[in-house]
Order: sequence, then structure tokens, then C-alpha cells
Amino acid sequence: MAGPIPVPATATGDRGEAPSTLDPPRQRTEQGLERQQQLVDAAMALFSERGYAATRIRDICDRAGVAKGLFYWYFPTKLDLFAELVRTMRRGLRRAQADAMAPGADALQRLRQGTVASVRFMAEHAAYFALVDVERADPDVADTLRAGSEVYLDDVIGLIREAQADGTARDGDPAMLAIGVLGAVSSFSNAWRAGRIDSSPDELAEQVGAWVVRALS
Repeated sequence: MAGPIPVPATATGDRGEAPSTLDPPRQRTEQGLERQQQLVDAAMALFSERGYAATRIRDICDRAGVAKGLFYWYFPTKLDLFAELVRTMRRGLRRAQADAMAPGADALQRLRQGTVASVRFMAEHAAYFALVDVERADPDVADTLRAGSEVYLDDVIGLIREAQADGTARDGDPAMLAIGVLGAVSSFSNAWRAGRIDSSPDELAEQVGAWVVRALS
């Protein structure tokens, strides 16, 4: 339900603080990948505390304990780092969904299992999804978030079509129904983060999964 996103071209200035280059991709050693993840983790913490715009590259380097020059070995700009954060979270969400879906289950049950896994993942990473809600107003951030997001919808549409074909889901426009499923996952998760739903993450996930099944049956 998630996919890779292209890294957008960005301008110079503190939004990026350095121009993107046309250098070939650099090979990452295991230690290099760990250092890159340290930068992503530090950025996630600072973005949550201060917001994307107010966080400087120097702040990220200080939090990660690396020299500022090393930052540019991994990321040409701050927006490139944010794009990597988005990719990391989407990969994690997709793994959680895949692990939750039983290969032998029918399409409607796999959709329920994927929904439960999605809600649980969003609760476990509440700080990231709260950050996304706030930062959508930034055009550059919004473009980064939007790129690749259609894969979520395509996955759900495919499952709904399969469920309709085997008679476990009601008739209707699969795209419209899929938008409703994604909207339910997002809305219930947002309400839980805002404290409007008094449930544990596991209870919330199961409730939303059951809601989706009832809505489609």
C-alpha cells in the first residue's frame, strides 16, 4: 500500500542549504547506512519538536553527532533527507502490511488484516504521522508526500475488485470504496492521536478493521 517516491529537485537556501548535484549514486557500506539512518532519526526528532522549516541542517548534524560536511555525502539538501524519511516510513508500513496478510485468506480478510496492520503502524509511529499532518501546508513537503502515494489507492482497489469477484464485497465503484477505506484508516488514526478515541492501539486497529469489513460487505 505504499511505494517509492522520487526525490524532487530543490532550490538552495536553508530549505536545502546546498544544491543537488549530478554525481552518480554513492555506494553505501553497512557503517554508512547506519550513519545515514542516524541522520534520518535525528531529523525525525527535530522535525517533530520544531517543525520542518525551523530545523537547520546544522541542528540535525549536532543531534546526530556528525560533522556538517558529512551530511552532504548522504543528502544534497534537507528536502532530500525528508524524502528519505518518507521512503523509510513507507517501506516500514508496506512490510507491516505484507507480514499481516495471510496468503490463504480471501481478499476481504486480507484487506482487514492490512487495515489492522496500517492502523497499528500509524499508532506506533504517531510522531511521524502527526508531523505529516502539520507539514502538508508546506508546498515542497506536500509534493514529496504526494509522490508515490497513489500506490496505496491502487493496492486497495485491487483487493476490493478481487473481493467483489469472489462475492465477499458488495458491488460499487472500487475506486470510491477504496477512497473510503483509506479515509477511514486516516480519520480514525487522526482522531486517536488527538485523544478523541479512548482505545489502546491494538483495540483501535481491530475496531477499524472490523469497520472496513462491515462497510464493504
